[in-house]
Amino acid sequence: MMSRAERSPLADWWWTVDRGLLAGLGCLMVAGLVFLMGGGPPVAERIGLPTFYFLNRQALYLAPTILLIIAVSFLSVRHIRRFALVTWMSGVALCILAGKFGPEIKGAHRWIQFGSFGLQPSEFVKPAFVVVAAWAFSEGAQRRDMPGGFLAILLLPVTIVPLILQPDFGQTMLITMVWCALFFVAGLHWFWVAGLGALGLTGVFAAYTFLHHVRERINRFMDRDSGDSFQEFWSRESFNSGGWFGTGPGEGVAKRHLPDAHTDFIFSVTGEEFGVIVCLGLVALFAYIVLRGLKLARRTDDTFSRLAITGLTTLFGLQACINMAVNTQLMPAKGMTLPFVSYGGSSLISLALGMGFLVALTRKRPRTTMVSQRPPGTLPSAVPGIMQ
Repeated sequence: MMSRAERSPLADWWWTVDRGLLAGLGCLMVAGLVFLMGGGPPVAERIGLPTFYFLNRQALYLAPTILLIIAVSFLSVRHIRRFALVTWMSGVALCILAGKFGPEIKGAHRWIQFGSFGLQPSEFVKPAFVVVAAWAFSEGAQRRDMPGGFLAILLLPVTIVPLILQPDFGQTMLITMVWCALFFVAGLHWFWVAGLGALGLTGVFAAYTFLHHVRERINRFMDRDSGDSFQEFWSRESFNSGGWFGTGPGEGVAKRHLPDAHTDFIFSVTGEEFGVIVCLGLVALFAYIVLRGLKLARRTDDTFSRLAITGLTTLFGLQACINMAVNTQLMPAKGMTLPFVSYGGSSLISLALGMGFLVALTRKRPRTTMVSQRPPGTLPSAVPGIMQ
């Protein structure tokens, strides 16, 4: 147990960090390992890998994930902005390279291959983009000589155009929705909210018209008989089979048919083996983290921190909602992981980066006060928040 009187960097971190937020993230990581014990083995055996290959790899990835969250959470606000800017610029450049030279996987070029190691740069663009956009919005609100609003608007097409060219419509939609949320929190008028909504619908219509795989997914979602609905059928069947209390760990059947039971459809496997009640508990855990983040954003007085915390929390919550909506047949398939629960190296490390930013920005930091100059010999006036 650390003493409050201890003044080491670790002690300062422990007493200023939001431990409720850390506890929620820790519970998600443990839950991910438990649920992956059910969804991972059938996929590993089907492709000729050891039974617990994905579980062991996930446990291995969790070590750098936890270290990265803690390391990033030590950063100051200034260093967070600089780190996010470098990460965003590098990520966008790698997305362009992936679209041109990356291997084709399921009809898209989203990965950069470094020998046997694969990296999906769009995963790292997301949290960095949120912090950079929040920085631009806050500078525009605080400084009249700074075209922050224009830069924030310019950031969106620069970020999503390389994703559209890959193509990666799911990540494009997610980033655009988070950007709109930031724009709204920054003080956007309702007229512009309606305009952005109309622009978003236009973008969806354009994607449906010109992107073949998007059209197929939407048609299959609207009409089950219009194409191959194999994944959708077994995803739906998993919840029907599991009921309220589940068939029991390891007893599921749907996971043997779902090709992405360890990633995109881990929530369906959880529903079959652990039941709807456990799924609702998982939803409640995600809701707790999101509400905790929004509550902490409301408490901060710094415009940048408020916007960045709101954006990072929205990014985290929306990604979870999209994945669970796809699993419960409320949305067409998007190929998006469930944060800290689905298997994935790039996904875990990028989530660690985003949550590290969030933990750092929600730390309790001393307020800086401006003390006006006074004539010599006079007593200082009372400063709010400081005992006289």
